[in-house]
Amino acid sequence: MHETVLLVGGGGREHAIARALADSDAELYGCAGTRNPGIAALAAGFETLDTTTPQAVVAYAEGVDATLAVVGPEAPLQAGVADALAESGVFPFGPKADAARIETDKAYQRRFMREHDIPGCPEFATFDVMERACEHIDDSDGDLVVKPAGLTGGKGVRVIGEQLTPAEAKEYLRESKYDRVVLEERLVGEEFTVQAFVADGDVRTTPAVQDHKRAYEGDEGPNTGGMGSYSAATRELPFMTEADYDAAVSIIEETVDALDDYTGVLYGQFMLTADGPTVVEFNARFGDPEAMNTLPVLDTDFLDVLTAARDGHSLPELAFDERATVCKYAVPAGYPENPDAGAKVGIDSESAGDALLFYASVDERDDGVYTTTSRAFAVVGLAESIEEAEQIAADALDAADTDGLRVREDIGTADLVESRIGHMAELRGHEG
Repeated sequence: MHETVLLVGGGGREHAIARALADSDAELYGCAGTRNPGIAALAAGFETLDTTTPQAVVAYAEGVDATLAVVGPEAPLQAGVADALAESGVFPFGPKADAARIETDKAYQRRFMREHDIPGCPEFATFDVMERACEHIDDSDGDLVVKPAGLTGGKGVRVIGEQLTPAEAKEYLRESKYDRVVLEERLVGEEFTVQAFVADGDVRTTPAVQDHKRAYEGDEGPNTGGMGSYSAATRELPFMTEADYDAAVSIIEETVDALDDYTGVLYGQFMLTADGPTVVEFNARFGDPEAMNTLPVLDTDFLDVLTAARDGHSLPELAFDERATVCKYAVPAGYPENPDAGAKVGIDSESAGDALLFYASVDERDDGVYTTTSRAFAVVGLAESIEEAEQIAADALDAADTDGLRVREDIGTADLVESRIGHMAELRGHEG
């Protein structure tokens, strides 16, 4: 059966999804709030529309006779786009709004974990009165993490003892416009992500990835949507054991067992502590940038995953090319707090050399591609080792015109990876 796939969303994650579908037997259409030139070049058609308006997405899906849809970002999931597509007869690979609450409502997420006895849940408390939250900070013996309950694009979390003093955390809460917050124990370790394809209770996991949220080298500065990431040629990362990876997968499987009728990607973000993985959060979609690490090394046809999910068949076992990946984002100067827009993006697929180029939040005009106020593009190196993959990504950026843009140069470097290995060895009380 010929498939027509609608891709909802226009960022780097969606460009990676489009590339994963480009070589399959599917006709691809895309829609997003802005025109991503990378997706548009791979698609038979691309429509600019508000992807948080379910009726607009459904109208476009019906207009192109879509048989499947992949919903990339979290905001359309929260808005009920998957629900509306399903009602119109277009199968959505992405959870319905109620199931997506595992990401879109962090208070619900923690209560869900506690109610279902899912391992890896830290101590937490939720508040809808900020003064009560401030009192909880005063009463706490250890450092806490402050999390807005709703979506903040990865930029709302603050860590006491690392980014803020307790007094600054209370000021942050009092000045915020948040309706609800979660305060939870601060976890010490190394973060990593495992993403899984889920349908009918089947769980198929991808290699672990480490993202870098902080804006500047050495994990300094404010949180961002993610400055870049790396994965190894193995399923686990260099600072992990196979048992650590398996423990994270087990947590994802227990979560899927507890969820009612979940379809799509479930992304588990973990902190590897001295005692094993603990859940930082769940997301209801691919990570951005982590999709750009995992989908390029997926040897299994992604379309086969989508059709199996729709037709009620077992999801295929996933095969991966045993290569390491390093993803580095170029972002506007001043990002994330005071980003400048309007710089011309001086890179294309040819000038990226051996690296893969993924466009993210850009503005395509008649005379070229320009930055907006969010992450502009990512380059991904693939090689037998992380160090070689990093060099490929770095070479692509060196060859590009990056005036008006900034990159976190240390992602995937040997020094950074060794520091992660040393940190975990120290926490576990043994030499690396």
